Amino acid sequence: MLHMSYEPEQKVAVVAIGRNEGDRLKNCLRSAIRDARTVVYVDSGSTDGSPDFARSLNCHVLELNPSRPFSAARARNEGFACLMEHAPDVPFIQFLDGDCDLVEGWIQKGMSVFMERAEAGIVCGHVRELYPQKTIYNKLCDLEWQQFPGEVRSSGGRFMIRTEIFRAAGGFRADVIAAEDDEFCLRVRRLGWKILLLDAEMAHHDIAMTRFGEWWRRATRTGHAFAQVAALHGGTEERYFVEDCRRIWIWALLLPLLAICLAPFTFGLSLLALLCAYALQFARSFRRGLQRGWQVREASIFSFFTVIFKFPALLGLLEYQRRQWRGQAFTIIEYK
Repeated sequence: MLHMSYEPEQKVAVVAIGRNEGDRLKNCLRSAIRDARTVVYVDSGSTDGSPDFARSLNCHVLELNPSRPFSAARARNEGFACLMEHAPDVPFIQFLDGDCDLVEGWIQKGMSVFMERAEAGIVCGHVRELYPQKTIYNKLCDLEWQQFPGEVRSSGGRFMIRTEIFRAAGGFRADVIAAEDDEFCLRVRRLGWKILLLDAEMAHHDIAMTRFGEWWRRATRTGHAFAQVAALHGGTEERYFVEDCRRIWIWALLLPLLAICLAPFTFGLSLLALLCAYALQFARSFRRGLQRGWQVREASIFSFFTVIFKFPALLGLLEYQRRQWRGQAFTIIEYK
């Protein structure tokens, strides 16, 4: 382990990544420079002046070469390399997305856990949507962030990590275009480290999603992520994302095809049975939402989108298979 004598605010550096985040990036970087020793901002081809703003705050700025595909994984890896040039002895790194701002006091809380628990390799905290009532998509995202604290299998893309562990794990796989955090955390856990979700707020997130098409595209990206990470690690003991992919294939493709094929022979009853099966899925999810203390409207929103999620996710699975079959590079699927 690394043991430094820095003051608390000198032990942590921030690597923030972004692309055309506008005012959200301004809030992000201002929150980062408040508590961090060093801040590196990695830009993926922004046209809104984001790099210039970051420089105005005296952040180290790295603008990615557009000759290679952009991805969050690539941005974080190159941000880490840039950080090591400017602060090679920093013991802890906080990764942050440009649409998030750090909650004041989080840096100190996260770092204290590292000091107290030698087995902790990654720590993260709760993420909350900044404007959950603005749209149903914002509310849905806020509900998705709600997890129970404790040991978890993945931290998400916003987390604090020991520098030595990031280096030992080899960083992110730059070709994983989504769920790169799941893939990375899996390798960290294989090294014997634990990932801890603290019962403390870490960041405020502003997804700023206003259209159904944006949600659909985001769900498609998730399906692609499931397929790609399952292809990489589905054969392990954890069978990572294998069950998620199986449910998507069954509920979004196999059962609908079966119901349609049987419709002429069942006078349409097979289609009715399929609708009833979806309704049962909704009811189960709705009941779990109420058990978690959600309001009826919140549980309804979450359950409805949980049911229909499998259809855009299926498109993501198919897109992964198409790219894999053609030998194409895995480029990011942007939803905004």
